[in-house]
Amino acid sequence: MIVTVTPNPAWDVTIEAPRVVHGATNVVAPARRRAGGKGINVARVLASRGVSVVAVAPVGTDDTDAFQVDLATVPHRLVGCAARTRSTYAIVESDSGVTTMITERGRAHRAGEWDLLHAVVREQLIQGSCLVVSGSLPPESPTGSASAFVSAAHDAGSPVIADLAGAHLLEAAKAGADVLKPNRDELQDAVGTADPLAGARALQDLGAGVVVVSLGADGLVVVPRTASDDVWRARTAGVLTGNPAGAGDAAVAAIACLISAGVHDPAIWAHDAAAWAAAAVLAPLAGELSAQSETSQLEIVLSEY
Repeated sequence: MIVTVTPNPAWDVTIEAPRVVHGATNVVAPARRRAGGKGINVARVLASRGVSVVAVAPVGTDDTDAFQVDLATVPHRLVGCAARTRSTYAIVESDSGVTTMITERGRAHRAGEWDLLHAVVREQLIQGSCLVVSGSLPPESPTGSASAFVSAAHDAGSPVIADLAGAHLLEAAKAGADVLKPNRDELQDAVGTADPLAGARALQDLGAGVVVVSLGADGLVVVPRTASDDVWRARTAGVLTGNPAGAGDAAVAAIACLISAGVHDPAIWAHDAAAWAAAAVLAPLAGELSAQSETSQLEIVLSEY
């Protein structure tokens, strides 16, 4: 079973319009709202593929019932918190294919809430094959929060995929996370370079294992920890138009699925992660995959980097 933890979940709100006129009133179709956050999106993708998964997240007590309903098809364990759950907004302009993200930072959790969250994660890891830690951490998170998740997984004998940013990405690297999945901007912010290979090596020098760098429309690069192993890049053959909000989460889901199945070939990781990410771009909401049979746009070009 794959365990995902979303330390800073959100209500994901998707607003669609042909175009947005700045400084004017824009009338749009009703927004779509669903329980989200990066780890929850990963769990949604895995559950839709029939993969055994459980999503763990701290959720405001006022939001718990609605989260439970929205996650009816996704196995989950929610930890009630005093602070209300934040919201994120994806504004999708269909005429241009541009998506604008607006993300609330979230609210701090109490110390006891953090303790309970970690206890639930450790409980789920008893039967876990892989832990995925995804997304931001709330403000004023306890020191060592990211490394605590990594340590909990390793204590249970499970590998860890960490899709974090900034100081938390560096912390996960130092704790020996088996896989890190920064995007190009997060890599630049963490280690001072957006070059996938140089940035990955910097994270590996800190203690990380495989580093997967997502490059948006340019695909992704998988950098094994061993310098003598081949580095692989994968991308779609053509340019995709859609909602990229859940693409990185779909890539993480693909890698978690492969790890749980005992597949560790970086070329296969690159191919499947890029394919799932592309299918997510073509789906209307984060946490979903477009049926590959419906499009020829999902041809993946795989090459040594």
